[in-house]
Amino acid sequence: MTETRVTPLRKFADFVRGQQTRLTAQWMKTVFGDVDLVEADKLTYQQLADHLPEILEGLCLALDVEDLERVEPAIERDARKHGLVRWRQGYRIEELVRELDLFHQVLADALEEFADQDSTFTRRHEGRARRLIAEALSMVTLTSIKEVVSERDRKIDEYTGRLERANHELTLKQRLVGDLYESRMQITRSVVHDLRNFLNAFSIALQLIERAPSKADMALTLANRQASDMKQLVDQMVEYSVVLGDGTPNTVEPVDLHALYDELVASSRPAIEAKGLTLHTAFDPALSVVTSNRLKLKQIAVNLLSNATKYTKSGEIQLAFTIADAEHWSIRVSDTGVGIAPADANRVFDEFERAAGDDIPGTGLGLAIVKELCRVLGGQIDFASHEGVGTTFQIRFPLAQAEAE
Repeated sequence: MTETRVTPLRKFADFVRGQQTRLTAQWMKTVFGDVDLVEADKLTYQQLADHLPEILEGLCLALDVEDLERVEPAIERDARKHGLVRWRQGYRIEELVRELDLFHQVLADALEEFADQDSTFTRRHEGRARRLIAEALSMVTLTSIKEVVSERDRKIDEYTGRLERANHELTLKQRLVGDLYESRMQITRSVVHDLRNFLNAFSIALQLIERAPSKADMALTLANRQASDMKQLVDQMVEYSVVLGDGTPNTVEPVDLHALYDELVASSRPAIEAKGLTLHTAFDPALSVVTSNRLKLKQIAVNLLSNATKYTKSGEIQLAFTIADAEHWSIRVSDTGVGIAPADANRVFDEFERAAGDDIPGTGLGLAIVKELCRVLGGQIDFASHEGVGTTFQIRFPLAQAEAE
């Protein structure tokens, strides 16, 4: 039976394994005494020495077979783990390198000690062992540094992503503030413009009464119409300010849709028929009770019906409550009115926007109120319009809206 020959380098590897506790203590003493290793002073003995046995065993395996390439994957794996742990412990790269240099020195001293003890360990063996130690620790150092740099880059990317998202959110908020400022300025200009028109009309009416008493009835009719228009403006301004300024959580309740539908039909039919228009209505029998806010749903429908009536000179208005899908229902209001030009489609829900100019009375706040109320109720607005043909607004609501927290 042939015995496996124990090479001098394997003898040295066995020596290192046997002296592991002493060599670790020697290295620890050197590390704690090094003024440049600031982070090491913050670690416990166990935290500092955690990965030394794995690195040491990888080195011993390379000495066993006298071939670093054969054990390279295991050494690299342990080195990556070591680099990651040291990064998490707060080490700088220079501290990581310095720590491994001190480990190299301890092994160099152990090699000299073993060479003095073993007469079969020649200078050639010692040189070979030194090269393997140097190459192995160089690999450990490089791999650990790469892991630290990779982790640092990952953190930088993470922080950069957070910063970019924060900047994006800040930009959006700045844009919203700018839009809000412009919107408030537009409201101010529009209200001032309308009030000036009302006051001018009152002034004309008073002058007419003063200069031509016989035309007092005509002047009073003009004044009454202006007072009615001013009241409508004030009412819608109040309604819009209440909608925007309502900071209370949205309260939901069971809403009987058929009862709401009947109420809307009864309240809107007189004004629609007074203009010579026809009201067509439809209620999906699959609908019953939903969870939402009844008053806000009514405000939305009333504004849509009022808008349709206002912009329709002849033809019909349609109101429909239907099931949209398994989780949603919808309100649809259609008209055969003036329609909305494609160029105005993006501005239709803006404050004080009017589809047909000043010849049709109104404040231009109706659809802005609808938009805000739909946001609160989780409604999704869709509309289609053709100039001279008419417009259809359809708003999809959840069958069960969650209670606001």
